[in-house]
Amino acid sequence: MILPIYLYGHPVLRKKSVDISKDYPDLKQLIENMFETMYKAEGIGLAAPQIGENINLVVVDARNLAKDKPELQDFIRVFINPKITCNTEQKVTVEEGCLSIPGIYENVNRCESLNVEYFNENFEKITEVLGGHKAIVIQHEFDHLQGIVFTDRISPIRRKMLQKRLNNIAKGKVGVSYKVKIA
Repeated sequence: MILPIYLYGHPVLRKKSVDISKDYPDLKQLIENMFETMYKAEGIGLAAPQIGENINLVVVDARNLAKDKPELQDFIRVFINPKITCNTEQKVTVEEGCLSIPGIYENVNRCESLNVEYFNENFEKITEVLGGHKAIVIQHEFDHLQGIVFTDRISPIRRKMLQKRLNNIAKGKVGVSYKVKIA
């Protein structure tokens, strides 16, 4: 089932999410719905707060970017209760966008490499090192679980310059091909 994506300005996007257990109601169906919603919106990642659920759950499928970024050819994952640690002081600056902030793309500084510990969809504990674009994608989605959106990570001047556009998004004044929900 395709769910509405909550837009910038909705309070659910500013709340810190909570861990879940393997007994979380209808978890398998929720994960399927999140993938379906993400695909319909042509995204590469979706965090549960973006569909109105303040739980620590992220789905990612960045394989459609593999032509330009070969390291993403197998990057499809479910992250439950992820914990990340930046394992390098090196940062990379990459242009990011977001399904909850459609039409806005800005440069964001991110850790080049990180350690991530999480449970997969079968509630098996996974620990892996992610670098490059994999690290960038998961940091963006992990921010959503912390109540942070990518525009919080740009300079205050750039954010001020975008304020009118952000206000319009918060009012639902966007042209997107997917279902949305405003505050």
